Amino acid sequence: KIYPWVHYKRKRYRGIEGVKILHEKQMEGLQALREADILCKVNSVMIPGINDQHLVEVDKVIRDNGAFLHNIMPLISAPEHGTYFGLNGQRGPTPKELKALQDNCSGNMKMMRHCRQCRADAVGLLGEDRSQEFTKENFLEMTPEYDIEKRQEVHAQIAKVREEQKAAKDARLAAKKAASAPKILVAVATKGGGLVNQHFGHAREFQIFEVDGTEAKFVGHRKVDQYCQGGFGEEESLDGMLKMLEDCKAVLVSKIGHCPQESLQKAGIEPVEAYDLIDKVALEFYQKWLSANG
Repeated sequence: KIYPWVHYKRKRYRGIEGVKILHEKQMEGLQALREADILCKVNSVMIPGINDQHLVEVDKVIRDNGAFLHNIMPLISAPEHGTYFGLNGQRGPTPKELKALQDNCSGNMKMMRHCRQCRADAVGLLGEDRSQEFTKENFLEMTPEYDIEKRQEVHAQIAKVREEQKAAKDARLAAKKAASAPKILVAVATKGGGLVNQHFGHAREFQIFEVDGTEAKFVGHRKVDQYCQGGFGEEESLDGMLKMLEDCKAVLVSKIGHCPQESLQKAGIEPVEAYDLIDKVALEFYQKWLSANG
């Protein structure tokens, strides 16, 4: 249902015969990597109705054969990408379905949840492809720049943030965790650094954290269409955001306009304005939510 054929030793194989060859070679590859003491990450694409149930078994098998990290990513099913499944109407998984599958597999081995499905030649940060800035033509015209003082300032800031994150983590571990503390999801608009530091209208994706009163654990990310474009809010984009975040109790942002704020509240999602560590803001909101719903 996924591959109609495989090409092996100048011959094309179909059906069960092709499946056996593909599977045997994949397992041989994993075993060879393990014997060579090379860490291996396995990528799997979740296709609802085709392999969503089987991926739990796949996760166990690749763990037993030496893989150290499993990246289960959603099928890119938009027709404009021109893929077989997209052109034939196969839908991709919802964020809720993807998270449920990742959670089911997370007990077997380490699960990668921050994948942005970027190309192998992508340059830049996660969610921010800057490849066009570093084409061969541009690269040849670049003048090397190295400002030691600026780098030292950046390193000092990174060290400060890490110390604050460690202090927050230590404080959480020192707190006694309630045995029956419910878990909730919150969405975060962030430009990185472990901070809530992005305007709601500028976000092209939200990081999703699972909060239980003791910790805020990153569990995934959800891409959205940017709400603010040309200085105006796009209602269609907002509708898509509300649907994408419908299972979240709050959205943590540095700023948010009045209209999207009202729409979020009507949908049962609390907008929280802050500029601070994600862990701190998420846990503070959790305590307020627990007091109101406990």
